[in-house]
Amino acid sequence: MATADATFRYKERFGEGMARTYFRRVGDRAVSSVGLGTYLGDPTDDVDDAYYETVRAAVESGCNVVDTAINYRNQRSERVVGRALADADVDRDAVFLSTKGGFVPFDGERPENPGEYVRSEYVDAGIVDPEDLAHGSHAVASGYVEDQLDRSLRNLDVDTIDLYYVHNPETQLDERPASELYDQLEATFERLERRAAAGDINHYGVATWDAFRVPRDHERYLDLGELISRARAAAKEVGNTATHLRAVQLPFNVYMADAFTCESQSGPEGDQSVLWFAHEAGLNVFTSASLAQGEVLRGIPNAVDAELSGETAAQRGLNFARSAPGVTSALAGTTSPAHVRENVAAGSFEPLGADAFDAVFE
Repeated sequence: MATADATFRYKERFGEGMARTYFRRVGDRAVSSVGLGTYLGDPTDDVDDAYYETVRAAVESGCNVVDTAINYRNQRSERVVGRALADADVDRDAVFLSTKGGFVPFDGERPENPGEYVRSEYVDAGIVDPEDLAHGSHAVASGYVEDQLDRSLRNLDVDTIDLYYVHNPETQLDERPASELYDQLEATFERLERRAAAGDINHYGVATWDAFRVPRDHERYLDLGELISRARAAAKEVGNTATHLRAVQLPFNVYMADAFTCESQSGPEGDQSVLWFAHEAGLNVFTSASLAQGEVLRGIPNAVDAELSGETAAQRGLNFARSAPGVTSALAGTTSPAHVRENVAAGSFEPLGADAFDAVFE
């Protein structure tokens, strides 16, 4: 797992030429504020080869945050990340590695009959109750998530995952009321607290798409304060002195700024955005879709672009995400070593200060 000593040595190795705030903190660990995502690409050997080179290029260039998920590319992303990290000229304990469980993953390729695959691999095997499945392909029940965690440990070939996310739990709201989902998540958090105590994960979190950036009356809204309360209850039940809930992941970019503009969470002094709420609650925020899945590369609104530093649209887009309050690392997916080096170079420019960032929205 990532350690304080190794990540700070990594910072010393790659920090020269980077702006002062490029490396940030997750607990006592130093992490790059540009991270690599591994969602993109078809489940093919050619894309595996490209990811192998890209992951190595990332961690050997100054990006020590690598994010994946068991369902990405039918488990292929996890497996190639594991191989690349093992072969990289960087120690494993210098890299902050995160993955996710929730969506039912296929194994290497899409089966001819996905429904039959889910039934035989998961339902008939007793891993998941069919009533816990949303859309026949997503679950966050404790036993299922624990099974996915074990598979991810094997895929990545690591002893400990630094940050394990429950993946898009709001998907369950299509099938069950929020009260039932909160209860289910508390049971899952309890299981993850036990796995943290055992050393299989260092922290856990919640990765979302809609849940934290939509208004309270939205059908996929989740209350982050309630999730924190459930995590504390889970930690207490297990006997841990503090919860291992550490982070949230959500989309944020120049075209999807709801996490900053939508005051969806109830703070101690009134409604506030999830970014401010998470920051004040001591949670790290990792932004997904930081380049809007390529839309940012096609252009940034002129008024915003003029305020951002960076030689390329990708660098300026990443620096926008890195400028938001409470953001620890902006994730960007690519299968190109050249592009990942370009993204890391965004860190040589200062992000916007707080006043300048606020002014963008005036």
